[in-house]
Amino acid sequence: MDRRQFIRNTALTAAGFMIMPSHVISGLGHIAPSDKLNIVGIGVGGRGGGVIRAVSSQNIIALCDVDWKYSKKIFEEFPDAKKYYDWRKMFDELGKSIDAVVVGTPDHTHAIISINAMKMGKHVYCEKPLTHSVWESRQMAEIAREYKVATQMGNQGNSGEGIRQVCEWVWDGAIGEIREAHAWTNRPIWPQGLERPKEVMQVPDTLNWDLFLGPAKERPYHSIYTPWNWRGWWDFGTGALGDMACHIMDPIFMSLNLKYPVKVQGTSSQFNTESPPLAEVVKYVFPAREKFHKLKMPEVSVTWWDGGLLPPRPEELPDGEIMGRDSNGGCLLIGSKGKIMTGCYGKDPFLLPLDYDKDYKRPAPSMRRVTTSHEMDWVRACKESPAGRMEASSHFGYSGPMNEMVVMGVVAVRLQDLKRELLWDGENMRFTNISDSDEIRVVKSDKFEVIDGHPHFDTQHETMNAKAAAEEYIRHTYRQGWTM
Repeated sequence: MDRRQFIRNTALTAAGFMIMPSHVISGLGHIAPSDKLNIVGIGVGGRGGGVIRAVSSQNIIALCDVDWKYSKKIFEEFPDAKKYYDWRKMFDELGKSIDAVVVGTPDHTHAIISINAMKMGKHVYCEKPLTHSVWESRQMAEIAREYKVATQMGNQGNSGEGIRQVCEWVWDGAIGEIREAHAWTNRPIWPQGLERPKEVMQVPDTLNWDLFLGPAKERPYHSIYTPWNWRGWWDFGTGALGDMACHIMDPIFMSLNLKYPVKVQGTSSQFNTESPPLAEVVKYVFPAREKFHKLKMPEVSVTWWDGGLLPPRPEELPDGEIMGRDSNGGCLLIGSKGKIMTGCYGKDPFLLPLDYDKDYKRPAPSMRRVTTSHEMDWVRACKESPAGRMEASSHFGYSGPMNEMVVMGVVAVRLQDLKRELLWDGENMRFTNISDSDEIRVVKSDKFEVIDGHPHFDTQHETMNAKAAAEEYIRHTYRQGWTM
């Protein structure tokens, strides 16, 4: 408050009035209009709509989706919000009035939307996985840092109690030094391992197919792609690993202070040039890190399992009990003194053996607790100045490197025909043991039929240069007209 405001308010106070800043009023339980963010949502028919509902205490000024039938319900919930098909047009028309952007589109458009928004100085909440490629993840973190905007990835468990308990127990030395960890999920629960349909369908009047494709290569419309099923297509999604690892591997990544793995190897059921496998296993190896809270951080292997596949069952877990006590998935950290197991999203962690879980004296909470919600903690961060901001817990500076790990694993699965453990140079985002002449053979189509009682197989492959394929998977070539 400057001198002129002080004199004015002193006079008003003497008359029985006091003008208070809007943030003071909001602290008394009322959010003044000037203290609300102007938020726009992009991709609101699915998860993006859930985020918009979670921040509905703010001003939702516009909603954008390429499919107005799929997003009809959320449009009706916010009748005063302007409606758009094209986020670029929305940015052009509303740019100056937008404070923050929620991105809930398919994976392949997360980065292009978020980065353009951040370059306009807008705060960004982006659903998981943060991006479709490794290079995009690196860009998201760097641009968020450069433009000093508040960010958050939509892995809600990151704001939960479970992940904080795991970290505090690990750093307390509860299970000793950790050299092995596992994470698993029951996903995919959508179709995968599919071949591109030959049938060409008429595009519905309520869908802008070209905008759905965005930076991806052109292909004819078919209802198998969208809504929701886009997760099972390489051009639009990242399969079960990309969809769920940002949730489930989060406690491992955070508690062990991980960054770039140095080795990775993927194996899976059959996949093809179009669609991810039904089940996969990805093993990462991370180098030793600096001692943390007096705990040594040696080299550690972290293995991902999906499609219902599970790691070896701990002998200390009672017979008949679900791994992690959660049918959706969980994680396991194996230490020199014991084990920690959690459910999906890092929920409800417990120690093994169970007698140890009962007797272990938990350390006093040391990490910041989120007392609102994952989404509203981001709103809080948006309203703080960059100089004094307490970043939301899954801000892009944290979630960017974690997502790099996740989508690099997706690349390893696609390169598994190299039949080797791949060496990863995280700083430079490249595999160092793929030569210029290496090739991979990937299934293009697979037909099976029984003729006169005998099986007949017709499997066609596409052979491609492995190094060129890896470079494309790590940093996609965008369709003409689409740029950061």
